[in-house]
Amino acid sequence: MTGPVRIAVGVAPPYDVVIAPGLLDELAAVLPPLPHARRAALVTTGDVRALYADRVTAGLRARGLGVESVIVPDGEEAKTLATVTTVYHRLAAMRLGRDDVVVALGGGVIGDLAGFAAATWNRGVAVVQLPTTLLAQVDAAIGGKTGVNLAEGKNLVGAFHQPLAVVADIIALASLPARELRAGLGEAVKYGFIADPAVLDLLERDPKAAVAGDPEVLGAVVQRGVAVKARIVAADEREAGERALLNYGHTFGHAFEVLTGYGTYRHGEAVALGMVAAARLGERLGVSEPGLTDRTVGLLAPLGLPTGGLRLDPAAVWEVLGRDKKARDGVRFVLCRTPGDACLVGQPDRRLVEEVLRSLL
Repeated sequence: MTGPVRIAVGVAPPYDVVIAPGLLDELAAVLPPLPHARRAALVTTGDVRALYADRVTAGLRARGLGVESVIVPDGEEAKTLATVTTVYHRLAAMRLGRDDVVVALGGGVIGDLAGFAAATWNRGVAVVQLPTTLLAQVDAAIGGKTGVNLAEGKNLVGAFHQPLAVVADIIALASLPARELRAGLGEAVKYGFIADPAVLDLLERDPKAAVAGDPEVLGAVVQRGVAVKARIVAADEREAGERALLNYGHTFGHAFEVLTGYGTYRHGEAVALGMVAAARLGERLGVSEPGLTDRTVGLLAPLGLPTGGLRLDPAAVWEVLGRDKKARDGVRFVLCRTPGDACLVGQPDRRLVEEVLRSLL
């Protein structure tokens, strides 16, 4: 990458996703105006704080903001109403006002938590997303979806709350554990199947470079994923239509996460397994082109992502699928006709879905 890339998200009000190496050190120059803001609540985890909080705090203070850190636990298990309540108490203690800003520094869990807290604190305050994981940079930080999980399902409590800005520092990806990076690649692959086959070509051409965290490869993956998501979100901000296509692999994947207590699979790993299931279902329904499952498995496996080995009762999976937020007149699935061409289909025969699930054992 030769310089910052700005991708506009055309919602109201619009905002930019800025992508480049080293942006956390240039935060004061990159952020948009923050009129009347006096305080910033920096929501992050202990590990991420140790890596990046000093430089982020310096950038915010250079914009005239008083900064206080709000440390929360990491991991999907921490994405609960109880954690958000803890955040509320910290915001109250620092007297965060309606003109102030919440800054989310971390991965997708932090973005969802901090975004939901911002959406509901004082009936809505601004949020800036500073994603430090591949999954968050390519997907979770963009589009305004925020929320927390319940025992009954993932992201069942939440709000649409668009950020003021998203700043994606590619250098931050170098600090990711290998498994976390691979999980982010699982989310990135989704964009290749639903809208941009060049993402698939890029990862198939050199999977080792992607897994090794090559900044050129990851920068290209992030740019392409963000471009797709920005276009779709601008056309369908509240998921009334096309935005549902972003859930390719997620209907199955969310059920896998719920039933394993969020402890077996990283989100991107569950999505990868969900894409295999979706490809297999699509082929059996005659919606997807022959060979899509083989290509999906052949792409995901070299990236170190799961393509089988599921150990769940298909009937239990079906029960969770029925509670999916996007269910309308039954369980709907996003399927891929050919790479770059996705569609939404109504509920198929339950027995067929259970056969697909058994094929993942």
